[in-house]
Amino acid sequence: MKRPLRIAPSILSADFSRLGEDVRAVVDDGADWVHLDVMDGHFVPNITFGPPIIAKLRGHTDAVFDCHLMIAPADPYLEAFAKAGSDRITVHQEAGPHLHRSLQTIRNLGKKAGVALNPATPVSTIENVIDDLDLILVMTVNPGFGGQAFIPAMLDKIEQVKALIGDRPIELQVDGGIAPDTVEAVTRAGANVLVAGSAIFGKAEGGSYRPAIDAMRSAAV
Repeated sequence: MKRPLRIAPSILSADFSRLGEDVRAVVDDGADWVHLDVMDGHFVPNITFGPPIIAKLRGHTDAVFDCHLMIAPADPYLEAFAKAGSDRITVHQEAGPHLHRSLQTIRNLGKKAGVALNPATPVSTIENVIDDLDLILVMTVNPGFGGQAFIPAMLDKIEQVKALIGDRPIELQVDGGIAPDTVEAVTRAGANVLVAGSAIFGKAEGGSYRPAIDAMRSAAV
């Protein structure tokens, strides 16, 4: 089953001095989801923002808030991120001792549940929770910083995840080095949700993000 292509700009590359305006603008210019990269300086070597920022942004758009928790432990904070307005919450496979319990918690909070796989994390680690997932995120760079180069070896992993998903209604997301020159390869491998930061927020033309978003869509297969 081919799922719709979704463009999910990461606000990690937005202008934080005018974050609400940037989020509104990127959605108005054609983005499907807003990707929220939450980092704790522990699980990854960077610190970004938490639930209060998401709660403030929630008033600027009705678009899907796709919350990617690069934090450990994640479980104590799931309710806070849900209450802040996240529609989808993705945790890393390594972020806690009981992945199944984390996914159940997210769903019990009324949100869509996702799991992220770092470049070195085998696909086999999520085989036993596949039916508890709404999204699988294949990291195509090591998490923690924007603007990194795409890791070509992750194309095989995307194909493996696509095979594992089969006909299940699970979104296959990619994040890291996603730009028009990598979109064709990742969508051919099976990805349908494209997270991009600098390739969208860093490419405004005349104050519009639409050309950058359209370029991503045009490159997809």
